[in-house]
Amino acid sequence: MFKAVGTGAAGGYWSAECPAPVTSRMPYFAKLLLLIFCLVLLVESRKHRRRRWTSQLDVQRASPHMKNHGQKRIMYVQKCLACHLIVLIKYRLHKRAVIYISKSHSFTGPAIPVGVDVQVESLDSISEVDMDFTMTLYLRHYWKDERLSFPSTTNKSMTFDGRLVKKIWVPDVFFVHSKRSFIHDTTTDNIMLRVFPDGHVLYSMRITVTAMCNMDFSRFPLDSQTCSLELESYAYTDEDLMLYWKNGNESLKTDEKISLSQFLIQKFHTTSRLAFYSSTGWYNRLYINFTLRRHIFFFLLQTYFPATLMVMLSWVSFWIDRRAVPARVSLGITTVLTMSTIITGVNASMPRVSYIKAVDIYLWVSFVFVFLSVLEYAAVNYLTTVQERKERKLRERFPCTCGIPHAKTMMLDGNYSESDANSLAGYTRNQMVPEEEKQEKMVVHLTMSNESNSSRKRGLKGHVGLRIIQNTHAIDKYSRLIFPGTYIFFNLIYWSVFS
Repeated sequence: MFKAVGTGAAGGYWSAECPAPVTSRMPYFAKLLLLIFCLVLLVESRKHRRRRWTSQLDVQRASPHMKNHGQKRIMYVQKCLACHLIVLIKYRLHKRAVIYISKSHSFTGPAIPVGVDVQVESLDSISEVDMDFTMTLYLRHYWKDERLSFPSTTNKSMTFDGRLVKKIWVPDVFFVHSKRSFIHDTTTDNIMLRVFPDGHVLYSMRITVTAMCNMDFSRFPLDSQTCSLELESYAYTDEDLMLYWKNGNESLKTDEKISLSQFLIQKFHTTSRLAFYSSTGWYNRLYINFTLRRHIFFFLLQTYFPATLMVMLSWVSFWIDRRAVPARVSLGITTVLTMSTIITGVNASMPRVSYIKAVDIYLWVSFVFVFLSVLEYAAVNYLTTVQERKERKLRERFPCTCGIPHAKTMMLDGNYSESDANSLAGYTRNQMVPEEEKQEKMVVHLTMSNESNSSRKRGLKGHVGLRIIQNTHAIDKYSRLIFPGTYIFFNLIYWSVFS
């Protein structure tokens, strides 16, 4: 009998006793098999010992300056970022940050609180036509995940970029009623993750979002608009995730350089409430509210002043001679078309709402004033035509001589030119006219006189000029007072109500 001794993979020794060959007891073939078996055991033991020596040499080459490999590994895990990432490989990505109670249960406990704060970088645009706004902001989340805690002697945090975000659990916050949004990616994804030794996490990203804003234009352009940006978890209800503003109203900060061309930013504030969905349940929702007041000076220059000037220009026709038909008609048509252009231009930049806006009231009332000035001249022209027809009938009834052979009788209604008045030189007035005819015309009975031509001419010119001024149509006289007075009264009421 002989013995085979070797070293195992675990560092121990083993032995195998092989019985001595006995020629008389065992056949030759059995002895050969036993010898081969002992040789195989010896070769395998040498292979295991060679592998152990090789692994020890590799460790010594990797860390030749360290005497204790176990101590080197502990310090390497504490100080090396790569080793910390290796630890995170064991992180359960599909589970939210919770309190573990045993190895058999994945998670349990109350809803994890996630604090939120926002810094508004800019308000890029406000669109009345699309009823939306575009905002660029820094969105930050704060929560605690004990699975990310790590030992640290200096108590300093570790900062990562967006590549690690895909390997851990983060809150699934989205923007309610958003039309489009994106995370800035120039020159790299604008995402930052900061982990503290006790497991607290700061998750920040830079986002531009375009969201819906329900605007009320009933007082446009003397209006104020309040818009909201809403944040909510998409998958986790209030039983799993509790969103809250980290520092109340102080959680919302704005850049002092934020300004808009048409609006004055009056106030930013935050609110929160629960939102209910019949299919999924209750969710925490955070609101970023801001109030905007529109600048009125732009619309005063572009809308109100032109409309007022067109109305005042239409009043000029009241002082133009009623027989100057081309002048008064062209003036009225021009002002009407200009008002139509102003109304069309204002409505082109506004949404097609089904209610009346404040600017519509002003423009359409101004349009009515302009249109009434055109109708006023139509009434004056018609009544003048009727009056001339009556005068022709009166001249047919009363001959010009009136039975006096050496006298001339003329009826003036204030519409004769200066040459007609000058041709009356040398005549005097001595004809009596009935009282009812004096109200419609001026009958002048002229006879030859021996006065000097110059004195007669001056006296007659002054008298006829006075009669022409006094004979202006009554509608024009009243319109000169009624139109301006009514329009001024309308402006007083309008600006006192909407301003």
